[in-house]
Amino acid sequence: MLDAVGVDSEEALFDIPDPVRFDGTFDIPARNEQAVRREVGRRLDRTDDLTEFLGRGHYAHYVPSLVDDIARRQEFLTSYTQYQPEVAQGFLQALFEYQSLLVELTGLDVANCSMYDAATALGEAATLSRRVRSVSGERVLVPENLREGKRATLDQYARGPGLTVETYPTESGTADVEGLREAIDDDVSMVYAESPTVRGAIEERLGEIGEMTDDHDALSVLGSDPVALALLERPADVGADVIVGEADVLGLGRAYGMGLGLFVTREDYLRQVPGRLVGAGEDASGRRAYTLTLQTREQHIRKERATSNICTNQAWLALRAAVHAALLGPDGLVDLAEECVRLPRDLAARLTEIPGIQAPVSGRHHFREFQAHTDQPARAVASDLEAEGYAVHVVDEHRIQVCVTDVNAHAVNGFVAAMQEVA
Repeated sequence: MLDAVGVDSEEALFDIPDPVRFDGTFDIPARNEQAVRREVGRRLDRTDDLTEFLGRGHYAHYVPSLVDDIARRQEFLTSYTQYQPEVAQGFLQALFEYQSLLVELTGLDVANCSMYDAATALGEAATLSRRVRSVSGERVLVPENLREGKRATLDQYARGPGLTVETYPTESGTADVEGLREAIDDDVSMVYAESPTVRGAIEERLGEIGEMTDDHDALSVLGSDPVALALLERPADVGADVIVGEADVLGLGRAYGMGLGLFVTREDYLRQVPGRLVGAGEDASGRRAYTLTLQTREQHIRKERATSNICTNQAWLALRAAVHAALLGPDGLVDLAEECVRLPRDLAARLTEIPGIQAPVSGRHHFREFQAHTDQPARAVASDLEAEGYAVHVVDEHRIQVCVTDVNAHAVNGFVAAMQEVA
């Protein structure tokens, strides 16, 4: 193989910078366990103890301890991909329940189990739009305020099939529908919108976006999450063809890098879904049984006809999400979603009472988070808040973004007092 590609060694295939290249030794002095524990404790004591009011794609909700207890059972924690259904019925059933949860929340027909994160799910939606026979365009439209990481991942996905990623304007944190109307034409294969958006705003004109996209024979793709979907209008009812997003708001807490991507679509695109599906059937004795089915993405099975080159999935995280959802139940999930509306609304009202603060910046409804205008430079406000023990996002010269959920709601009074000091 090396001869075929014209290199002398495997190392020549990798560009490893000298500062991080392994030279045969880690240069770490040997220590016993007691000394290591002391050193780790000393370093951890230096870590700033900040209460985070951060969001923009990474959200924390309280994860009941029972989720850990169940997910850490040996049969779940040590399980590889469930290729052998005869030894993985429990895990497969949990994944089937996870799929069923997403189908019920979205109103669509097929959910996979599962994907890396929201960014890769968005990329897979774009490549799916290229494969669907009813779609002929090569342009993908996304909101101009799409998070940088998502956009970079989408650009990588689009490069292979020759898709062009372009933006449409936004206004007050949501889509500028008239601007989108000017940008869309019959050469568009997919239009992506989010609700809640990166600014925490609820997109109120999804129905118009869906109709406009359908008129141009393009796919309407919506970014959301299971908690928000428990309260918002079902995506199927506003014309969405594919739902992508992060499902890690259930069962995982804030992980900063580890995600759980969701991908739900219509049955028309069943064989184009880029992920494993768990199906329910009967065994030889007539008992209900579960198995992986329609592995259309598997490159080791379908080779060049595979729908995706993802080589694993997040099954254990999907298990955790299913357990968390089951513990909450339908009413508990709705209660959590309603809290995600009430908490930022109440906090924004309290911040607006502080001279020099306007919150939220826009008149939209918000979910979990909102942006606030600060008369003082936003970076200075954030720095002073950090000194008081609170972390917020700096958006621009005079805007910060604040996220509040059930996890940090206990700290709201202290946060408001700190804002009164620094604003």
